[in-house]
Amino acid sequence: MATADQLKALVDSHSQRDEARFRAVAMQIAAHAAKQGKGKLAEELRAILDRASAQRELHVGPVSAVAIARPPRDLEGLLFASYPDTRLSEMVLEKDLEADLRAVVTEYRSRDKLRARDLAPRLRLLLVGPPGCGKTMTAAALAGECRLPLMVVQLHALMTKFMGETAAKLHAVFDAMAKTKGVYLFDEFDAIGSVRMAHNDVGEIRRVLNSFLQLIEVHHSDSIIVAASNLMPILDQALFRRFDAILEYHLPKPGMVRPLIENRLSTFDTTRLAWPKITPAAKGLSHADVVRAAEESAKEMVLKDQPSIRSEDLVRALEQRRRRPPPLRH
Repeated sequence: MATADQLKALVDSHSQRDEARFRAVAMQIAAHAAKQGKGKLAEELRAILDRASAQRELHVGPVSAVAIARPPRDLEGLLFASYPDTRLSEMVLEKDLEADLRAVVTEYRSRDKLRARDLAPRLRLLLVGPPGCGKTMTAAALAGECRLPLMVVQLHALMTKFMGETAAKLHAVFDAMAKTKGVYLFDEFDAIGSVRMAHNDVGEIRRVLNSFLQLIEVHHSDSIIVAASNLMPILDQALFRRFDAILEYHLPKPGMVRPLIENRLSTFDTTRLAWPKITPAAKGLSHADVVRAAEESAKEMVLKDQPSIRSEDLVRALEQRRRRPPPLRH
């Protein structure tokens, strides 16, 4: 039968109205019963859970979004919430990276099935790579695919000059993850994840990183944590062991330039564009730069009342992006 811990977790999840956790614990009890040779009991428990899921879907739909709870006072200004409708199919990604992200979505949707067999879905992701290559958009796409709110952690509000206050706010964010399921994005994560022995480090930052390491180690909610950084070399090595997956982003390969532009200009006529001239002009640019160059050439077409986008205008916009100085790094 169920263990004492499972019974307590079952009652607690019911009192908190946490249906996902209640189902996960119940599935664990069913699996435990099956291991003890009580196959009929295990099947009856699973049948009850399946009927409950089916009835719930009749009332609220299988893809109903998670409601965003009103944040308590200690979270005000710390989280920016939204419901993105972005999908992975809208992104132009390397095949291996897209496969990894789709696996994350599949595991999230089937997390109860995995947990019933003592397997954990990947819910803690570290995204690393140059700016403008889709890390932030990935967080929005995961939220859209999983029907979760995107909760962006506002680092400017998280980081304070007062000793201990930043760590306390970080605790509040992790508490929110347990109460409101969502995709929690720590953008520019190197601000708190840089190596603890860095020459410009201060004691407060070390304490914040240590707090993050401890919190993510014991994090077991149904929220997805996404940390994004442009500066992988300066991240503390202890971080890499805490994440379930480390996904690397790169500048777009030549074969990705055309779909990037065609995706953005889907409402324009691109059949006459000279891709052999356009693709080389995008070398060294990020996904975001290629998309913005496409937007600039489209605006030029509209303002000049041209019948279609000209290849030379697009090439010029791409080359102008390449000549811009890189952004300053603080």
